[in-house]
Order: sequence, then structure tokens, then C-alpha cells
Amino acid sequence: MSTFEGYRRSDGPAGVRNYVAVLPVSIAASAIADEIADRAGENVRSTPHQMGRDPPAAAREQIERTLTGVGRNPNVGAALVVGFGTERIDADEIADGVAAAGRPVETLSVREAGGTTAAVEAGTEAAGDLWSEIGDCRRVECDVSELRFGVECGGSDATSGIAANPAVGVACDRLVEDGGTATFSETPEFIGAEHILAERCVDESVRERLLERVDRRESAAELMGVDLRGAQPTPGNQEGGLTTIEEKSLGAITKGGTTPVRGIVDYAEELPVGGGLVLMDTPGYDVESVVGKVAGGAQVVAFTTGRGSTTGNPIAPVIKVTGNPKTAERLANNMDVDASTVLDGESLDDVGDRIYETLQSVASGERTAAERRRLEEFAINELQPNELAELRGGV
Repeated sequence: MSTFEGYRRSDGPAGVRNYVAVLPVSIAASAIADEIADRAGENVRSTPHQMGRDPPAAAREQIERTLTGVGRNPNVGAALVVGFGTERIDADEIADGVAAAGRPVETLSVREAGGTTAAVEAGTEAAGDLWSEIGDCRRVECDVSELRFGVECGGSDATSGIAANPAVGVACDRLVEDGGTATFSETPEFIGAEHILAERCVDESVRERLLERVDRRESAAELMGVDLRGAQPTPGNQEGGLTTIEEKSLGAITKGGTTPVRGIVDYAEELPVGGGLVLMDTPGYDVESVVGKVAGGAQVVAFTTGRGSTTGNPIAPVIKVTGNPKTAERLANNMDVDASTVLDGESLDDVGDRIYETLQSVASGERTAAERRRLEEFAINELQPNELAELRGGV
């Protein structure tokens, strides 16, 4: 039995970290949330984001689902929801959703507190009180089947598809074999390889849902005058040796491994526990995509990069993997696993086993490079006008 040392939760799988999350409901409250977290201590983390106070209804629902999901992530032991006090986003609804998962929760309104200075003081005290409720929690042995493992790629180059991505895919296969959940996303990067993923779907309903999501992403881009097939690979990808969207997508999907696709969930929708390989419908923007998986419950993320990326997350540790030997050397302090050894003859299975061992070590408390440097990017996927119209039935 494969295990890790995690934090037992009263409702759901174990966490790999034990944080008080400070969740601002809009950009207006984000700086205040940051200051509260900075003052309250090492185990208090904020999730500042770019979303405004008065989004359309469908966008508001996605924001609330994302923030609720982040607060329910197993790595969060307690949460403080911070609003400016003028948003249409419902701070109380977010708090209620987090509390339903058995987490201690408090809310804070900047207006009701009497302004930013008073709000920071009140929030710092509230965060400290919440930490006192969860700070005595200790790690215990947990089965790896409780892990939901998110995988991501960014700054891809030719080495990504032949080294880093398939090696991470081996780690995903290992976790699925041990009863856990692996998930990858970035739906625009399925284009050109969607037929291969479709063949791996466990049944026709999953297959149809996958192809519908790919079509919807491509149609949404076309309505904005963007040809995704013509716009990919990006200039950076091309400089790194990728030549076509099909080549990029074929490399990208290898990071999910080889097991059957058992489902596809919406952005920030809760991922199943013990669910095998599950896809999440997200945009191609790395930070938003990672946040979607964390909101879905992923406790750990592996992020492959060829040209180099230092993206992290405030709630989930991000394991950085590169298949490029130059990146492994130049960004040694930012990488956790050097998969470029595949180019020198090490087998993908052996590198994948190293990544799986790293996953278990990180889940047990080992800090990643991004954590050591407090690289904690956070952004919520913003629905575009044409996507909002489609959700309302207008497209």
C-alpha cells in the first residue's frame, strides 16, 4: 500500500498542507487579504485575484464556485472570506459552502469594519483565531488513493512532449493504479489530438462531452475572431521547436498518462476521489487552469515546462518538472525534477517513478521550489462575453 503523511479532514480526503485561507471575493478586497495573510503568519495564505465587484450572473456563479472550491480544498483547514462590502458576489454563500465541508469559517466586510486599517486589524485577529482552531492538527498516515493530482504544462518546447510530459504521465498512471485521481486540463490544447482522447473515454457519454467541450472552446474563440488552430503553437513554442498545433497537443496530452478517461468536469467543479483519470474543461492560461484544478480539490500539482516557468499556487504545492537540460541548469533553483535525463537514455518509467516518489514526499510535507520562494500566482477564469451569451442560450 502506498501512503503519505497528511492532515485528516472531518469531511473528505486528507490535506497535504494545513492553511488558513484568506479568500477575497473581488479585486477590491484582494490587497486587504494579502496584508492580513502577511501579518497573520506563515500558515495563512491569501488568494488575491482580478475579478471585479459586479460581474454578470454566469461569471458571478463561476467566481463563487471557484472561491468555494478553494476554501473546501483539503489543504485548507479554515477560511476567512473577505469582501469590500459592495460586491454582488455573495461572501456569505461562499462561507456557507466552505463551512459545509466541515471547515471553521469567518467573514469580514471592509465597509462594516470601518475601512482598510480596521479591516486588516480585525482580519489579522480573525485569522489568528482560526489558526488556533486548526494549528494542533498533526500529520497521520493516509492512503494515496485520497490524492487528487493535477497536472499542467506551460512554456512548452520540443522536450516537453518527449520527456517531461510523458514522464509525468507515468506518475499519473502509477497514482491511478493505486486508486487515486489524476486530472489534466487546458481544453484548447486538446485540439488536434481530441480524437485520441475520445478513443480513451470509458463510454459514449464521456466521449460526447469531451468533443462538445473542445468544439465549444474553438467556437468561442472564433466568435472573438481568433483561429486557435492558426494561433498555435505560440511564438515561444515555435522558438522551442514545436511546429504545429497537432504536435503541441499530442505532446500535451501525454502528461495525463495512458489510463481510460473516466470523466470530464467543468472549471472548478469538484473532482471525484478515487476517480481515475478525469479531464477538466479550462482555458489554456496556466495560472487560471491551475486554480481551476485546485478549486476542484487537487492537493498537489505537477507543472511541466521546457522553456521555463516558475508558476506556483498559494494553496497547493506545485512540482516543477523540465525535460530541457538547459532549463534544468539555468533554473535549477526553480525546478523540482529534472526529466531531461530521458534525452540521455534514462527510461520514462524510471523518471516517472521519481516524479511519483516526489509527489508522495511533497504530499508528506516536503516543500517544492515554488513554495520555498513563495511563488503563489492566483487568477480566476474570466468568462468572455460570447461565452456568457452561450451559457444564457444566446449563441
